[in-house]
Amino acid sequence: MSGQDPSTGRYPRTIEDGAGSRLTFLGHAHDERGERLDVVSHVAPGHGPPPHVHHLQEEAIVVREGRLAWSVDGGPDQIAEPGDRVVFAPGVSHRFWNAGDEDLVCEGTVRPPDNFEWFLSEVYASTRANGGRRPRAFDGAFLLTRYRSEFEMTAIPAPVRRLVMPLQAAIGRLLGRYGHFAGAPQPRRA
Repeated sequence: MSGQDPSTGRYPRTIEDGAGSRLTFLGHAHDERGERLDVVSHVAPGHGPPPHVHHLQEEAIVVREGRLAWSVDGGPDQIAEPGDRVVFAPGVSHRFWNAGDEDLVCEGTVRPPDNFEWFLSEVYASTRANGGRRPRAFDGAFLLTRYRSEFEMTAIPAPVRRLVMPLQAAIGRLLGRYGHFAGAPQPRRA
């Protein structure tokens, strides 16, 4: 991970996923709607997160360069061009990806930040350690089980999320695979 340690609160801080995408945390700010986390994202062509939900956070994205494709709740694909703004409400399954041939550059906000920065930092670190494909299996099970009140990967079938991943997380604990998650923040609840 480049930039500063998230525990220091120094910004900007950049994380990379090992597959050509990076996210820079610019810092926290307050306005009439409360606290938010400001970010800049560079997404490689064809890349983007799988369908997911932020149960507690609103995610807003403004396209600065490139073409952003996105969909909500498995609906039709839509395109956002430079200057366009896309907002994903809390609790809504969504995905987005770079629909162009050049890097997609977006500015975004997440409100409230809750564990968004910590969670994505760990997901990116595990993905990078796994060759940029996806988070390592035990890491993914830990993160998606512990933080299920905040984040959910809807691309993973519900029986796997509800039964297999908690079992895998328990096995990971028994095997001592989670020392690097010592000091993990408490999950937020609605």
